[in-house]
Order: sequence, then structure tokens, then C-alpha cells
Amino acid sequence: MAEPEGLFDTGPPSPPRGGGGSLSAQQGMAAPLAVRMRPRTLDELVGQQQLREPGSPLRQLIDDQRSLSLLLWGPPGTGKTTIASIVSQSTDRRFVEVSAVSAGVKEVRAAIDAARAELARGGAETVLFVDEVHRFSKAQQDALLPGVENRWVSLVAATTENPFFSVISPLLSRSLLLRLESLSDDDVRGVMGSALTDERGLGGRFTVEDDALDHLVRLAGGDARRSLTYLEAATGAAAARGTSVVDLATAETAVDRAAVRYDRQGDQHYDVTSAFIKSVRGSDADAALHYLARMMEAGEDPRFIARRLVILASEDIGLADPTALTTAVAAAQAVQLIGMPEAGLNLAHATIALAVAPKSNAVTTAIAAASADVKAGRIGPVPSHLRDAHYGGAKKLGHGTSYVYAHDAPFGIAEQQYAPDVVADASYYQPTDHGAEAAVKERWERIKRLVRGRARGR
Repeated sequence: MAEPEGLFDTGPPSPPRGGGGSLSAQQGMAAPLAVRMRPRTLDELVGQQQLREPGSPLRQLIDDQRSLSLLLWGPPGTGKTTIASIVSQSTDRRFVEVSAVSAGVKEVRAAIDAARAELARGGAETVLFVDEVHRFSKAQQDALLPGVENRWVSLVAATTENPFFSVISPLLSRSLLLRLESLSDDDVRGVMGSALTDERGLGGRFTVEDDALDHLVRLAGGDARRSLTYLEAATGAAAARGTSVVDLATAETAVDRAAVRYDRQGDQHYDVTSAFIKSVRGSDADAALHYLARMMEAGEDPRFIARRLVILASEDIGLADPTALTTAVAAAQAVQLIGMPEAGLNLAHATIALAVAPKSNAVTTAIAAASADVKAGRIGPVPSHLRDAHYGGAKKLGHGTSYVYAHDAPFGIAEQQYAPDVVADASYYQPTDHGAEAAVKERWERIKRLVRGRARGR
């Protein structure tokens, strides 16, 4: 079974109030730090301020005891499973968890039937938590509908994938979609600070030096659960050495990662990103891989790296290698589908491909020149033969009457004026002789002569 993806979730949620007792103190301290520090109320939840505001849908669900179904969408470690547990405990409901990784239609129906039977006996309502609901097939998601429609369960479904693509429309329309955001570094730092002092956590028995704490925050990458796992490992390593102080060397050893001098929100972020892009643009694949490795080892968001490569593919390569954009987009999709660390291979693949590709900024300069003309007011009326002629009276206005259908013309290229008069002679796209753009340049010059020759009297 895959690891649950809620905030601090490394084990099953705590039992609901009145739902079967609690862990003994000894058992509780034996639980992982992330489990012990699980938020018990919305006020203890870190981040997600938009969900905790007075009058927010989540507040209404808890405070007003409303029976609603929720769809929680967000990255790992942002609080999805924790919110489900809080809803259950704060409303005295039964909590039943089903993982889409291991459960089938039979298990889903069994959970809903049990919830229905509990209601029939006059028992408590049930919160049915479905982790990774995007992994359910259409048939499995369909099996959830009767329970949701008849309110036999309050469904809380969690997903890291875009629900508009991964969740069936009937389930989407019957659920309230709540978007969870990645935690900031300050949020993660606060989570670890609380764990260091809280009696449920480490109870002030350890001190973490600033550079060691920065290292753990950086490696956590916005995932609170991961940050507590790393903190527990680091304090455990310190205890094994007979000290209560966690320094950088201890933190590095505990999580088996070298500290990378890189601040994702400071100058290093911008400097390393700039060097990465400029190395790809400058065709130095080795330098680009160095900066890529620094970003990945520092916990940079892989989606940010992928977006930069997609932009670069058009900005600095364009039609010199028409496959560059396809490669970059494929890498970005792979990051979403696979996740780190494996998606690092896809980013490296795209980085090398774009670095060794022939370069051209003709696309960039072309749209910049066209935008400059528009901003300067050089717009002009659309030529009458290109205007919409699909409504009554259009032809009386001369709209479309002299339009030449390109597919009826020789070579599929109609000789007529397309641009407004004010920019009729503009030449925005200036292709280079680099790579595949050399052939594009030759064809573009022939096309311009055919399109504009007779129309311009040349």
C-alpha cells in the first residue's frame, strides 16, 4: 500500500472521540513523530489558511455538522488525510479509510453498506476517506456514488492529480472541491519548531542548529510529514552520539544527503536558475546538468524546472529544432505523472536535448516585434475579404466577397493580402540558418513571394 499523502500521515488517524479509546502514553511515544504531531483541530493545521477562515466551507462542515462530500486536491504532505481525520473527530463521526491502491469495487461497496447499516441502527454517520482517488477506475468511482447521493457517508477523497481529468464528472458535481497549497519553508520550519518543544513530540530534549534546520527544511520540499521524518532521524542520530544538539553534519548523516548551499527563495535560487537557463541556451550540456543537479538536490520544485525548459524550448530554440518543445512538454508531463526522484531522469533527458539542439530566438523576436506594433497602435481594420461572412447582410457589406480559399490555389497558397494595410509590409519572423530553421527560412521566403507578390504588385 502506498504511503498516505495527508499532513503528517505515516499511520492511521487517531481514533474519533468516543470511538474506541486512545493510545497509552508509552504506545504514543513509540509512534512515529509525524503521527504524534498530527494536528487534532483545524487551528493546529499548518498552512491552508484559505480553508481555516471563519465561514469557509470546511469550517461550515465542522461547525455546522453538515453532511458534505469533499474532494481534496493538493501535493503530498499538505494535509489531506489530516483534514479527513479532523472532520471525523470534530463531528463525532466514524472514520473509515479506503486506499485506492489496494481496494476494489467490493471493498468500496462493503464500506458504504456498513455505513448505511450503522445509520439504520441509529448509530453515528461515517466519514469515508478515499486516499489517491485518482487511482480508482471509472467503475470503482461509480461505486461511490450511491453512498454520496443518499448521504450514507460523508466522502472525503484525496488526490494529487487534477480532478477534472482523473475524477468522474458525477462524483465531481456531488463533491465540494478544496484546493490545498504546498507549504512554505516558514510553515515547515514552524512544524519542526513545534515538534521540538511540544510534549507530544520531542519535549525540548533536543536543539537543532540553524544551518541544520535550514538543511532539513530545504530537503522537506514543502512536505510537513517528510520534514518530521527527517527531524526524527536527525535527533535519533544525535542521541546515538550522546548529544542533544543536532548540527549540520549530524543532519546530513541522518538523512544521507549533502547540504547544498541553495535558498529556494533567496539569491541562490535566482542565480542557479539563471545559470541553468543560460547554460542550456549556450549549448553547454555539462554545465546545465551541474545546475540541474544542484536544483534537484536542494529540493527545488521539479515542476518549476520543467516549466523553465518548456519556455526555453520556444524562446531559444524555436523552429531550429521543432522537436524541442515536444521534448520539454513531455518532460513536464512526466514530472506530473511520475514524481521525484525518478522524474529527475526526464528532466536530465530534456536538459541535454535542449542544450545540444541548434538555437534560434527568431520566435521570440517575431512575437516581440508584432506586440510592439500593436502596442504602438498599428492595428488597422481587418481587410474586408477576410472578415466574417457567415451572417445575414455580410456580403452586402463586402465581407468575404473576394476571399480566395487557400486550398483552391496552386500549392495551397493564396496570393492575397492578409495583414491590415498599416502593417502590410511588416516582416516579423526572421528565421536563421541554424538547424532545421534553415529549411524553414527557405520555404518562408518562397511563401512570402507567392502570398505577397501579386497582391503587392511585385
